[in-house]
Amino acid sequence: MIEKLSLIPPRPGVYLLKGAKEDVLYVGKAKNLRSRLRSYFQKSAELDARKTSMVKNIKDFSYVVTGNELEALVLEANMIKQYKPRFNVILRDDKNYPYLKLTVNEEWPRLEVVRRIKKDGALYFGPYVPARGMWEAVAFIRRNFPVRPCKYSLDKHMRPCIQYQMGKCPAPCNGLISKKDYMRIVEDVRLFLQGEKKELLDELEKRMERFSEELRFEDAAKIRDSINNLKRAWESQKVIAPELGDIDVIGFYGEGKETVALIFFIRNGVMIGTKDFHLKETAGIPTGEFFHNFIEQFYAKEIIPPDEIVLKQRPDEMRTLTAWLKDKKGRKVKITMPAEGKKLELLKMAEENAGIIFNSR
Repeated sequence: MIEKLSLIPPRPGVYLLKGAKEDVLYVGKAKNLRSRLRSYFQKSAELDARKTSMVKNIKDFSYVVTGNELEALVLEANMIKQYKPRFNVILRDDKNYPYLKLTVNEEWPRLEVVRRIKKDGALYFGPYVPARGMWEAVAFIRRNFPVRPCKYSLDKHMRPCIQYQMGKCPAPCNGLISKKDYMRIVEDVRLFLQGEKKELLDELEKRMERFSEELRFEDAAKIRDSINNLKRAWESQKVIAPELGDIDVIGFYGEGKETVALIFFIRNGVMIGTKDFHLKETAGIPTGEFFHNFIEQFYAKEIIPPDEIVLKQRPDEMRTLTAWLKDKKGRKVKITMPAEGKKLELLKMAEENAGIIFNSR
């Protein structure tokens, strides 16, 4: 292996450390592959107990050169998912979380539940973990802002289905609603899912007044009922702080060789869900490295990153990490370590609940 080490280029990339049976022990990335791989085999290297144990088992290695550190990060995440190496921190969760998709990229938009995110011009809301809150939102929308649930092409007139008879679809398939009025309902759905409370209520109240002036009392009564339903629904929400916007708060609690991670998903200042992970063989991993690896693996899934991720400590290689998150989201994603205020309170709450989950196993 010494001769092989001398041939490694000083370039960014991903490396695989292998055992006696060619099994992959560890997948890592590096800004300089030559320096990183040599560091494992230098006698003067200061390695933690976990990596010392790993080095004793290394019989071979391979690597892939990439164009830059960002490409290395993406490839590393994919390879960890593929090989599940025993010395990497592995998230034992292959599920893709549900999102609500509003297909504003279609002529007659519809609302559907999806687990795959595409860059298709549609609007995605979530993730909803657990999914109960999402289904409650869908039921509310169907009752109050009925957009079509079907996937049919509406190029030709069709007979209205039972959804129209139940009042859960305005039957654009049969021309029973104008494009202008239908798109107004779609806009109501968007405002509701984005938590734009004041704007939505103002718009509905103006519409109710206009219907009353036009003597369309039945339509005005429907709008009035929707307004009352909205107010009741928002009163029951777990509003954390509207000014927080879209953030994920990640708390950790560990003892011995195991750690529990707990994520609070907050969207538009509302707690829409939580998710916990039980991570094994975490003893001895430096905190910055551990936080980096967790973020990388979690957001490598079919997940849209929030505007901000809240942690207790700065993750390693944060510049590369935030560049990757920005590329995935399509705009800047911040990683913050609050020292005071509401975000710090939420972080402590996440850590406390991670501890409760850890001790209740």
